[in-house]
Amino acid sequence: MQNIQAYIDLLKAEVVPALGCTEPIAVALAVAKAREVLGEEPQRVELLLSANIFKNGMGVGIPGTGTTGLPIAAALGAVYGKSSDGLEVLKGVDSQMVGKAKTFVGQEKVSIGVKKGSEKLYVEAICYGINDSTSKAIITTKHSNISQIELNNELIEFSPQIKMGDNENTGSDSKVIIPLSVHNIFNFATTVPYSKIKFIHKSIDYNVAIAQEGLSKDYGLKIGKTLKELVDKGVLSDDIMHNAMSLTAAASDARMSGSVLPVMSNSGSGNQGLTATLPVYSVALRLKSDDEQIARALVLSHLIAIHIKQYLGRLSALCGCVVAATGAGCGITYLMGGGEKETIYTIKNMIGNITGMICDGAKEGCALKVSTGVSAAIQSALLALEEVVISSNDGIIENDIEKTIRNLGEVGSKGMTQTDDLLLKIMVSKK
Repeated sequence: MQNIQAYIDLLKAEVVPALGCTEPIAVALAVAKAREVLGEEPQRVELLLSANIFKNGMGVGIPGTGTTGLPIAAALGAVYGKSSDGLEVLKGVDSQMVGKAKTFVGQEKVSIGVKKGSEKLYVEAICYGINDSTSKAIITTKHSNISQIELNNELIEFSPQIKMGDNENTGSDSKVIIPLSVHNIFNFATTVPYSKIKFIHKSIDYNVAIAQEGLSKDYGLKIGKTLKELVDKGVLSDDIMHNAMSLTAAASDARMSGSVLPVMSNSGSGNQGLTATLPVYSVALRLKSDDEQIARALVLSHLIAIHIKQYLGRLSALCGCVVAATGAGCGITYLMGGGEKETIYTIKNMIGNITGMICDGAKEGCALKVSTGVSAAIQSALLALEEVVISSNDGIIENDIEKTIRNLGEVGSKGMTQTDDLLLKIMVSKK
């Protein structure tokens, strides 16, 4: 096995805790950093965002506030957030701080604009203090990557951008090129000493907790809770598919509606972290898999999602659950006794099935897309295990699995650019 530590570093860099939807949280993080550099609570905050950050932050719940959108996230960063907490920047927010942030928004101290020509993940937060003092913090490439800091228009810190497409992101202190491929990922996940990947169980601890929250309370559209009730009533069968769908959707319900519980994310997305983790865990419970099998399946799921995501970029017009559910399908295939061949079949079945699912912003309805992705993942895995695989004559599927994944990346990152623009235009024009 080549460079075991590099794979472990990659997992630890990309599977991390996050509190709330990562787009508005990135906004809160940038504002918090700018406020700290300013050295005082700002009089007002100006945001310049990429269209994708704007789109994904418009309608999502902000943890602990009972409200949605980017202004309240920015205001919390201005009056409370601690940048040292990273994507958990709003950890510990209380009602007093929420009230203060709502007053900040009510006084129209937050302005938001779209930064034309920026990369897809771009947050620029400018804080204005007394005596015309200003500070700026810019986030690029990753939701937690503060790449530039200014005080009174003077550059005080600049960090080179992380080049995700080169597979070089293996942790904050190392830079090792990882030969990511389905073959190498499968080999690593199934042969690495179990002791070195036991940490991945933390993703279950985080994500099951918020799933239980979603099942027990009325969050959002209650997709997961309603599916569970339909199973309990006998309307839907009590099987691996419906249980995995309800558990994962319930977690998304809670997260997208402002639950204060953190999740373990994947590639900068909480919903992707939930979707890469919970279906695998749910199926493992039914199969009575042991801890080592579960860990290997989770590693396979998360790494496949990371691998595919690097061809798409952090944000795109393609719904991230397509990617994360593909990873989950691979983990489920492994739990059911599948090998590398069946894993490849699962990926092809997923790409041939739900490619094209659009991302029209982060919102409560994401839980429905998550449940669809989980359903497709289990179907793809079961078919793969029966050696049913979509033909290379079909659409973007090729014999070579790496070419197939690259084709998906081309569709999502380039082919759907106009779709992304149109989605944003529709969203901001609604009355």
